[in-house]
Amino acid sequence: MSKMAEYDGPILEIDKLSISFFTRLREIPAVMDFSVSVMPGEAVGLVGESGCGKSTVALGVMQDLGKNGRVVGGSIKFKGRDLAEMSPEELRDVRGNEIAMIYQEPMASLNPAMKIGKQLMEVPMIHESISQEEAYARALEVVTDVRLPDPERMLNSFPHQLSGGQQQRIVIAMALMSKPALLILDEPTTALDVTVEAAVVELVRDLGKKYGTSMLFISHNLGLILETCDRLCVMYSGEAVERGSIEEVFDDMQHPYTQALFRSIPLPGADKNARPLVAIPGNFPLPHERPPGCNFGPRCDYFEEGRCDATDVLMESVPGNDRHQSRCLKFNEIDWNAPIAMSEKKAKAKIGDVVLKVDNLKKYYEVAANALFGGGDPKVVKANETLSFEARESETLAIVGESGCGKSTFAKVLMGLETATEGEILLDGNNIEQVPIEQRNTGTVADIQMVFQNPFDTLNPSMTVGRQIIRALEIFKVGKTEADRKQRMLELLDLVKLPRAFADRMPRQLSGGQKQRVGIARAFAGGARIVVADEPVSALDVSVQAAVTDLLMEIQRNEKTTLLFISHDLSIVRYLSDRVMVMYLGHVVEIGDTDQVFSPPYHPYTEALLSAVPIADTSIEKQHIVLEGDIPSAMNPPSGCPFQTRCRWKGEVPDGLCDREVPPVKQLTSGHQIKCHLSDDVLSKMEPVIKIAAE
Repeated sequence: MSKMAEYDGPILEIDKLSISFFTRLREIPAVMDFSVSVMPGEAVGLVGESGCGKSTVALGVMQDLGKNGRVVGGSIKFKGRDLAEMSPEELRDVRGNEIAMIYQEPMASLNPAMKIGKQLMEVPMIHESISQEEAYARALEVVTDVRLPDPERMLNSFPHQLSGGQQQRIVIAMALMSKPALLILDEPTTALDVTVEAAVVELVRDLGKKYGTSMLFISHNLGLILETCDRLCVMYSGEAVERGSIEEVFDDMQHPYTQALFRSIPLPGADKNARPLVAIPGNFPLPHERPPGCNFGPRCDYFEEGRCDATDVLMESVPGNDRHQSRCLKFNEIDWNAPIAMSEKKAKAKIGDVVLKVDNLKKYYEVAANALFGGGDPKVVKANETLSFEARESETLAIVGESGCGKSTFAKVLMGLETATEGEILLDGNNIEQVPIEQRNTGTVADIQMVFQNPFDTLNPSMTVGRQIIRALEIFKVGKTEADRKQRMLELLDLVKLPRAFADRMPRQLSGGQKQRVGIARAFAGGARIVVADEPVSALDVSVQAAVTDLLMEIQRNEKTTLLFISHDLSIVRYLSDRVMVMYLGHVVEIGDTDQVFSPPYHPYTEALLSAVPIADTSIEKQHIVLEGDIPSAMNPPSGCPFQTRCRWKGEVPDGLCDREVPPVKQLTSGHQIKCHLSDDVLSKMEPVIKIAAE
């Protein structure tokens, strides 16, 4: 079938769309009165937190709502034709040829038992009936387009032989095989490291221009939307609440929810003590418990009883600009430039003595060369290579790095889940690096606690919240009687700002952010001296992230805890840490206090990390640095400097030194070190990566 005739109206036009899911008991409205259009060659972002209905919209466009989902109002038109009126054959053609979707998890879209080349060639061979040779040539072209090294080898590989970033590029290549008119991207980079994400985002942008593809980009990350889209639509609880160009919505927002979202993300230069993040009060309403009138009403600073909850609120154009719309009765009356009402300024607790000292710590794993059948010489994986640092009372030390850099291995050694290969870890002067957790005394176990990335996996689903906290108190031998422990449990719920009534709830009755609070309460149950927070907010929504981050900071101020904050998100690290340690392939490549690490000179990897983090602020100018290639495997690290295979400064170092020798640790200023061969002259010429444009 030839493509539909050239069409110059909107590629996608969604008008007053309502989608519901039907259960035995009731109809659950997932999307209501939702409109958005995508013009040819335009990228439109769809922003909102989990559960707001953005993926349901995408599935509606794909006509893939399952047997319980139905469009109950409005229409979805593609190139002017209503999708609901197409026959199954026509739909199949449109889906294969003209609309492609890229999902969050690349492996879900690939067949693990089929070589990449064959999977790519299938698409045009089925939909366009072209020959095998032609299909192979086109597959080679798109794999080259998505900047994969050695395209022929890629086509001959199975999915499991590629890294996550490479798999996602293959999925993008597959989507582009039929040169679609519309590409829907559903959180396509959530599972990727930030430097890989930056490369994939740049790729999507360039390919959109090259192929003239229109895009609907779904994300909860406002910074990503700023970097990839022309216009955006903000969703809340099944409805669009604001629509407009990037500049209009970012710099001249006209909806209280958009404003609340921006206040809950850390922007460069924000100070955690002077300007804490403002979390959105209350919780997201469940689909069958939405309030009357405005859905955002119960959480809104500007709510007016008898007006905001009296009638359905419709989208209205902002005066003087019919392409910028808001779903708010009061947007003309609100002073959008009023300064944020200052919450009380928090005094920073004084940083105390050294609690934890790590000296030349190494952790190596031995892996059989052929793990399945034994045989071959064993290989050594150097997960941590000579880590040295100190952490003090009341201090937040951020450990930053991407997957495979060894940060979680270090956390395991610290917790006693693994023992060190060499070097020492001193807790209050006592060596603990060789003591596994089962041999540690109760005090040491209570002293070092962990808050995990995924709150869903750390709670026992069959035990009430209160019981789980009491269980931790029993293990840490806190309280003499059951009544003491119950009282302490209620105090811990107060500490993490959960209602005391939650003690009787089961984990399934809590939201993600509430579960994470229970995890934090449990970590602090034994009066922990050191809390290792391993990506504690990355699984949570933006507005909940602010509340949980602020909570951790507040508890830390009161309890004088040392917080080791493991993360790859540099905006949150800059906001909350006192010192930062950057890791790459097992090595600490840079360490210093936050201001030192965030201003030049940088280690070349830190520079690339800073450039890769998307920032939701139109006044920011960033140097554009995209790293070539993927992170090497710890089983087969490069010779010499671990970063030399991806470093853009390598040419500044003479005689192939980077290829041969691991760099020495270089002291830049007091407390600021990098592991790099670059001379002082070259380092002094480095420009800042992030500049705040002058007003």
